[in-house]
Amino acid sequence: MKSFTVQEISELLGGELVGNTTHKIEGAEQIEKATENQITFIGGVKYVRLWKNSNASVAIVNDNLKIEPRENTALIKVKNADISLAKLLEAFDPGKPVFDVDIHPTAVIDSTATIGVGSKIGAGCYIGKNVVLGEGVVLYPNVTVLDDSTVGNQTVMWPGTVVRERSEIGARCTFHINVSIGADGFGYRPSDDGRGLVKIPQIGNVVIGNDVEIGANSCVDRGKFSSTVVGDGCKIDNLVQIAHNCVMGRSCIMAGHSGLAGSVTLGDGVIIGGSASIKDHTTIGDGAIVGAGSGVMGNIAPGKTVLGYPAQDSRDMLKQWVVMKKLSRN
Repeated sequence: MKSFTVQEISELLGGELVGNTTHKIEGAEQIEKATENQITFIGGVKYVRLWKNSNASVAIVNDNLKIEPRENTALIKVKNADISLAKLLEAFDPGKPVFDVDIHPTAVIDSTATIGVGSKIGAGCYIGKNVVLGEGVVLYPNVTVLDDSTVGNQTVMWPGTVVRERSEIGARCTFHINVSIGADGFGYRPSDDGRGLVKIPQIGNVVIGNDVEIGANSCVDRGKFSSTVVGDGCKIDNLVQIAHNCVMGRSCIMAGHSGLAGSVTLGDGVIIGGSASIKDHTTIGDGAIVGAGSGVMGNIAPGKTVLGYPAQDSRDMLKQWVVMKKLSRN
């Protein structure tokens, strides 16, 4: 088990140490649950009151908060407690599963595939024809990468991930458990006789940029005849759907259970809240925010925040909610 003194942690974070504690710190925890051998964090005023009764020996706190250490406790004051906690958690990370051999003997790798230096391939993986894995790629057990796909340097795929044919994956990406890349888009039309549905072939691919992270059980569907694109630095939560021919700009965030219908375009830095749904052929401008549970039915201007179903300007929607609440009391 890893442990650190409060002085070591303060030096690691480059913070200002106020007070002291003799306890060794063995982990981090929420302020209400922390024990004397754990560190917590206080990033906002509403959590300051909880410090009085917390069992934590150390707290990382924003330097603009008014708070004092108790007996045998310490505070580490930093500019941003959330960012500092992330850095500390890296230090406590016990590490990823270990590969006994770089390429497990049960992995099936086509003779035409190219495997970069330092790549590791776990048990039960399948690597198809003409696949190119860059250097330092890690495929945990039971990952499938189908024909003519490329995977950039140092990308990590966790068990159950499937990358369909002709997909292009950038460098330093992380795909968590059971991610689906390149499945057929959902395209059907009524048949001429009106008695069934005709499937529209989906012959495009998926292009994913660098430093993209995709959460467990999320899906990025292939384009109908071009590419579904996920831009550099995008972060996608668990159980997210990105439909065919969507184009996401750089550093977008999509929270769990949200979804993009076909041919949606997101600008750079767009944030989509949990369970929000975006209508097909909609454009959301740079820096726009879609609140959780919202339903976007039309284009959203850059920098705008929308809420509700159907989604509209957040200020207008909040006013409506206030009026409705007052009416319900009458």
